[in-house]
Amino acid sequence: MKLKLLLSLIVSFFLFCAVSAQPPAATPEPSKGYLLWPGDEITGKVLGESDFDFVATVNEDGKIELPFSDKPVVARCKTERELRTEITELLGKYLRTPQLNLRITDRKGRPPATVSGEVNSPTQVTLMRKATLLELLSVAGGTKEEAGGTVQVFRTQPPVCADASEDANWKTAINDGTDVPSRLFKISDVKVGKEDSNPIIYPGDLIVVQKAAPVYITGEVANPQGIYLKDDGLTLYEAIAKLGGPKREAKTKDIKVYRLKANSKDREILSANYDLIQKGEQKDLALAPYDIVVVDKAKDSIAQSILKLAVGAGKGVVSSMTGGIGYKVLY
Repeated sequence: MKLKLLLSLIVSFFLFCAVSAQPPAATPEPSKGYLLWPGDEITGKVLGESDFDFVATVNEDGKIELPFSDKPVVARCKTERELRTEITELLGKYLRTPQLNLRITDRKGRPPATVSGEVNSPTQVTLMRKATLLELLSVAGGTKEEAGGTVQVFRTQPPVCADASEDANWKTAINDGTDVPSRLFKISDVKVGKEDSNPIIYPGDLIVVQKAAPVYITGEVANPQGIYLKDDGLTLYEAIAKLGGPKREAKTKDIKVYRLKANSKDREILSANYDLIQKGEQKDLALAPYDIVVVDKAKDSIAQSILKLAVGAGKGVVSSMTGGIGYKVLY
């Protein structure tokens, strides 16, 4: 018993040493805070030295002019603390121990990022820190049911204060022929936070969630209507199933799909056998944007036609026999 206890103590000691020897987990780098932007207003007050007080606006070059400095000071992409340290050093040329109180008094320089399209709450967001595409979509209330599979981000101006490691300059990106660089991202990839599909959003960016293309299901189905095509696609069998399936009278052996021809308003006609698709004997038909699916009514057989005629004739005879008879109530 004592031997087992001794062995367990030795094992515990070595495990403790092994855990202690591991390097501590890396902590995320803290945010630098608000970075100055062209158009921002800065107010500086020097304790006991009002002649050195100033109010300056960051110009388009990202610099500010100070009354006691011959050269402009670069302010763009610096924090209040960084700029305060630099200006304090300049004041040291004139004052022994300058005490500078510096504040950003008006953050009016940076344009908002805009989220529009098929989102629940289209909005403009002033970015006071770095934010990702997923965060901006969340701020806009998420995507609507009508949203398609893609979101397009337009970079309306060169990004300011981007890190060298970030893929921020999209001027070389392939776009759709517009003058504004843009990129397309799959919403399904954005929602799971894929790194290459969740970019940093910069002031002035325009985020547009595209609308899904519809297909139309008409005729002998339980609930004929339009359905939006998502990025994972939709087949004929799936679409009809979503609408409650075909009616009993449906001509399921020959369903017509009217599809737009490439670069034309004309349509070609495709035929599909729903019964064979259901049995796995025919490949399901993938639907394309703006397809019109028509499920016709099956023609009656000869026996069904005779039965309908007989029923209709019987109703007529009964109606004629009872048409001239009076009506009374017996209590």
